[in-house]
Amino acid sequence: MIGDSDSAQHCQHLGYCQFKSEPHAPVLGAITKKTYAVVLAGGRGSRLKHLTDNRSKPAVPFGGKLRIIDFPLSNCINSGIRRVGVVTQYKAQSLIRHIQRGWGFLEANLGEFIEALPAQQRVEESWYTGTADAVYQNLDFIRQCAPEYVLVLGGDHVYKMNYGRMIADHIASHADVTVCCIDVPIEDASQFGIMAVDNDQRVTGFAEKPKQPQALPGDPSRALASMGIYVFNAAFLYEHLARDAKDTASCHDFGKDLIPYIVARHRVFAHRFADSCVNVAGETPYWRDVGTVDAFWEANLELTKVTPGLNLYDSNWPIWSLQQQLPPAKFVFNDDGRRGHALDSLISSGCIISGAEILRSLLSSNVRVHERSIIEDSVVLPDVEIGRCVTLRRVVVDKGCKLPDGFTAGIDLERDREHFHVTPRGITLICADMPGLRTDGSQ
Repeated sequence: MIGDSDSAQHCQHLGYCQFKSEPHAPVLGAITKKTYAVVLAGGRGSRLKHLTDNRSKPAVPFGGKLRIIDFPLSNCINSGIRRVGVVTQYKAQSLIRHIQRGWGFLEANLGEFIEALPAQQRVEESWYTGTADAVYQNLDFIRQCAPEYVLVLGGDHVYKMNYGRMIADHIASHADVTVCCIDVPIEDASQFGIMAVDNDQRVTGFAEKPKQPQALPGDPSRALASMGIYVFNAAFLYEHLARDAKDTASCHDFGKDLIPYIVARHRVFAHRFADSCVNVAGETPYWRDVGTVDAFWEANLELTKVTPGLNLYDSNWPIWSLQQQLPPAKFVFNDDGRRGHALDSLISSGCIISGAEILRSLLSSNVRVHERSIIEDSVVLPDVEIGRCVTLRRVVVDKGCKLPDGFTAGIDLERDREHFHVTPRGITLICADMPGLRTDGSQ
C-alpha cells in the first residue's frame, strides 16, 4: 500500500498534468476535478480461460506486482481525477478486496475516493445487463457528486493515458460525447467498435464488432477502433441512460446501443489516443488488450525487454497498487549446474531463486524456485512454489500452484494438452485445479 509520505508527495502533483511539454496543465487540473470516472470492471474475461475461473479479468495479476485494474485507476489519479466508482459483478471479491486495501489512501475529507459499486438492484431486481445499464443503476451515486463530466472506462486494458487531455478536447469541440480511438490492423478490427470520422474528427458512423470493418481512408490495412473510453457531459449522459433503460429492444450496452444512437443524432467526436498517451517522445502509443492467454503472456514478457513499450519505471506517471511488505528477491548457490541466476527477466519482491536458472521470464511476488530448475519464456504469478529439476518453457503458471520435483511443461505440447490448457500459439496455462496437478502436488 502507498504510505502516508508517498501519498502526500503524490498529492503535490495532482491538479495538473505531469508532462514537461504540456502548456495548459493548470487548465487540465481544473477540469479533471469536475469529472467523475466510472470504471467498468464486471466482465467475465472468459477468453483468459482458467485465469478467470475464480476472479474477474481486471483482478488478474500483471507485471509482477500489479493487477490489470491498477492501470486505469492509476491513470485517473495521475490525471487528477479523484472520484472514481468501480463497477463490479462477476466473481468480484478479490477485486473488491484489492480496491479496499490498495486504494484507500485518498483523502475522504476532501471528497476523494475510489469505491466498488457491485450490482445492488437499486433500480430493478436484476444484475447489470450491459455496460450502459451498469452505469444507469449507479446514477444516484454519480449525481451525488454533481460532476460536469463523466468519464467511462474499461477496467481490463493495459496502458498509460492522461485523461485530462481527452476531457480538454471534449470541451473544446463542444461535444456531447467524445470517444477515444486507436488505429488497429484491419484483420483485428472485427473485435472492436469501428468508427468513421470527418475532417473535423466528428464521428459520422459507429459499428460494434462489424464482420466487414470499414478501413481508414487511404489505408486499407488499418481501421479506427473505439477503445471503450468515453467522456460525456453529465446531464446528457443521465438523459440518454434513462432513455435507453426504457427501450425494450436495447441490450443496454454503450458500444452496441448508446453510442450508435447518439452518433446519428448528436455531437460525437473522436479523440486520438496518440494525443494523450503517456509515452517517451517518438514511441508508438502503448495499449494492450490482454484478454487472451496468448496476449497476456506476450504483454508480460514484453516487460523483460531492454526497452519495453510500457515503462513501469517512470516516476512521473507511476502505476499505483497494493504493495505487500516483502523482502528483496534473493539468488543463492553458485555451483556448476546449481547456480541461482536470472537473465533478461523481471524478478519481484519475496522471490527466492535457489540454484535455478531464469531466462526471459517474469516472476511475480513470493515465487520460490528450487535447485536445478530452468524457467524460460514464462510468466509465473504470485505465491507459486516450483520444485527441483523442473523445466518450464513458454508457460503461464497461475497463483498458488505447487509444481512438484521433476515437473515439465512446454516441452511436449501434446502431452500438455492432456492435462492443461494449450493456446493456439503454444502457450501452456497451468492452474492449481487442473487435472495435471493433483491435490497432493504430484504431476
